[in-house]
Amino acid sequence: MQNLMPEPPATRIPVDEAAAAALEAAAKDGSEAAYEQAAAAHPTSSAAWAELAQRALDEGRAVTAYAYARTGYHRGLDQLRRSGWKGHGPVPWSHEGNRGFLHSLYVLSRAADVIGESDEAARCAQFVRDCDPAAADALSG
Repeated sequence: MQNLMPEPPATRIPVDEAAAAALEAAAKDGSEAAYEQAAAAHPTSSAAWAELAQRALDEGRAVTAYAYARTGYHRGLDQLRRSGWKGHGPVPWSHEGNRGFLHSLYVLSRAADVIGESDEAARCAQFVRDCDPAAADALSG
């Protein structure tokens, strides 16, 4: 059955060039301290929190990953709302500014699963897919 209601327009979080540069520098350094400095200097950047969350999850620190990812998720929600998002509609992975939010949401799902929050893990995983199936595919692959 075809949905006859128009889909809301895609929401695009503005790219934060200064935060992107700080994350690029952190990636070159490679230390957690460099990523922490990037997040401290750009606390509204969900991308900075997503990087910290991913690193923590990869190192088996699920509770820390959960906390970082939740921060990135909430910072991203704030940015989405400021960009006109009304709680539904596409948030395209192809737009660089959206990737920090989507990555935070994805890691939040994974960390929630590890700590036994299965309902939240499923809800967050579905939210990523609802925002953009390409995000879920890119992040899980």
